[in-house]
Amino acid sequence: MLSPPTLGKVIMSQLQDSFGRKFHYLRMSVTDVCNFKCSYCLPDGYHPDGKPKFLSLNEIANLVSAFSQVGTQKIRITGGEPTLRKDFTDIIRVVADNPRIHTIATTTNGYRLEKHAKEWFDAGLRRINVSVDSLDPKMFYQITGENKFDEVMRGIDAALSAGFERVKINAVLLKGLNDKDLPRFLHWIKNTPIDLRFIELMETGLGREYFEAHHLAGADIKAQLLADGWQLDTPSADDGPAQNFSRSDYQGRIGLIMPYATNFCASCNRLRVSAKGKLHLCLFTESGVDLRDLLQHSSQQAELIERLHGQLAQKKATHYLHQGITGVTQHLASIGG
Repeated sequence: MLSPPTLGKVIMSQLQDSFGRKFHYLRMSVTDVCNFKCSYCLPDGYHPDGKPKFLSLNEIANLVSAFSQVGTQKIRITGGEPTLRKDFTDIIRVVADNPRIHTIATTTNGYRLEKHAKEWFDAGLRRINVSVDSLDPKMFYQITGENKFDEVMRGIDAALSAGFERVKINAVLLKGLNDKDLPRFLHWIKNTPIDLRFIELMETGLGREYFEAHHLAGADIKAQLLADGWQLDTPSADDGPAQNFSRSDYQGRIGLIMPYATNFCASCNRLRVSAKGKLHLCLFTESGVDLRDLLQHSSQQAELIERLHGQLAQKKATHYLHQGITGVTQHLASIGG
């Protein structure tokens, strides 16, 4: 343990790695369960490994408290599909009760959004990402394995009506599947104030065969946007690795998340904690450090924060996807945002 004077300084200092990158954004998974069967993520559906015990409300409160003391200002509640938790609204309230957290967001497949958008907004949720990989209902069904396109679209309308600060749409680019959808997406956001995020497919645990069959380079989409008059926006601290584009005659914006782009990791500002309480220094790897033993009591905060600072010193410069080191990361639709 650190001595009390040193520990006090550590507690109040911003999480920062050895490359000078500061981390104010936490992606907090609350479940691994998902009810969709997306071809790029969980093509065979979710299969539980025994009876997993995901983070409790008390553990979540202690986790959020510790991160908030070392500079975290934004928390995104993720999964799996986070809204499958019966206490999802309570989770939002737990995060919202911490005055140091300025932004609360979630990423969802949208299937419960129509009924609960206002409830979640009233609980403190302010930003929402909805995974919509195609605006063609048949292709939506082919990619997700669920015939819920109309339900999800009504949910997006409900989110816009509820007053969320920002509504984003995540779409994983897939050659031979939704790569012809760009004109339809552009038509949609011309008069709709949403951010559309295209996520470049990565080679993950699904293997090289799927990647080679469906990988579409984000750089090609970027070139097409620039040729069509879209302007690359000046990056803001909240953008992270996304490159955002806008046009004066469109209400919506487009963002590209291109993990194979040069210097993609230079602006990294986010960490991930799994639903079972493991800290992941990179979004693209499943290797993590257990925090759960220090999430049981508020009296453990100092020791937990010490562990966070110690781990940040070990964060690598890049994700090494270019070298073919892919890990087993899935849930690609939840990476954007």
